[in-house]
Amino acid sequence: MDNSKELIARVLDDDDKGAIARLISIVERPASREREELELWLAGQAETGFVVGMTGAPGSGKSTLVDRLISQIRTSDERVAVLAVDPSSPFSGGAILGDRVRMQNHTQDAGVYIRSLATRGHLGGLTVAVPRIVRLLEALRFPWVVIETVGVGQVEIEITGEADATVVVINPGWGDSIQANKAGLMEIADIFVINKADRAGVRDTRRDLENMLELGAHDRRPPIVETVATGGDGVEALFEALVQLKVRLQESGELSNRRATRRLAEFDRLVMSTLRSTVESVAERTNLRDRVREGSMTPVTAAAELIEMIKISSNEEEGGR
Repeated sequence: MDNSKELIARVLDDDDKGAIARLISIVERPASREREELELWLAGQAETGFVVGMTGAPGSGKSTLVDRLISQIRTSDERVAVLAVDPSSPFSGGAILGDRVRMQNHTQDAGVYIRSLATRGHLGGLTVAVPRIVRLLEALRFPWVVIETVGVGQVEIEITGEADATVVVINPGWGDSIQANKAGLMEIADIFVINKADRAGVRDTRRDLENMLELGAHDRRPPIVETVATGGDGVEALFEALVQLKVRLQESGELSNRRATRRLAEFDRLVMSTLRSTVESVAERTNLRDRVREGSMTPVTAAAELIEMIKISSNEEEGGR
């Protein structure tokens, strides 16, 4: 089995996509020697990429738009990685992988890497490994990383915690603008895209957006770009808007602030995940859950006993060192 250093060298020297896939698998695994080695290497790497989150309702044409954006980025001779977050099957846990199918045109391009990730039931839809995978791809010298979300529920908001910039994709006749605002889409967007702009209702949609932005609390009005992803219309303008946004965020220091916030959020999630695993392990071992279920112990008493057990276990571990 190749170790992480050998895999990294194969990516940096030969653009080996198979090695990238194996490195991502290491990142997604539970704690291991290989993952520890990889994390040590990542800690010494600069965050040099620009991470773009693409979100919006299902059917808005995000996948086709990302496909066209890949082509546009490649015209500038820059490498791009795409994480297409697909819904998980509630039965098998596997991803539908529909987004990757739409991007088949780029599979032979050494400067493009596309990976589908299952949500695996994670609240909001983004797998918890996404931040580590993004950091890995940046370290592997991808100056552009695009995360395309499933576009369902809370994930539309959650993407802001994983990306440097958020692009919200809507269609003409996007529906009740009040409900859209309530969902938070107005607040998270750095750029709005009205896709399928060859349809009727584009002017009304733009007007609704502009009116709502007037009422919002944005320090700077997000640009609105019209595209027809199926034909590639407007995609160059979208890329130019992203480049301008990247420069502005870098020069203002906002990019560094956003990344610092992301790192702290990832730390908090990992701590909570570790604590949850510890709690579940102790509860299972002591049959506390069964006793609560059958009614022989109240939830309050069981929770207090569980916490006390964890404290005792922690003190014993400390004393044994």
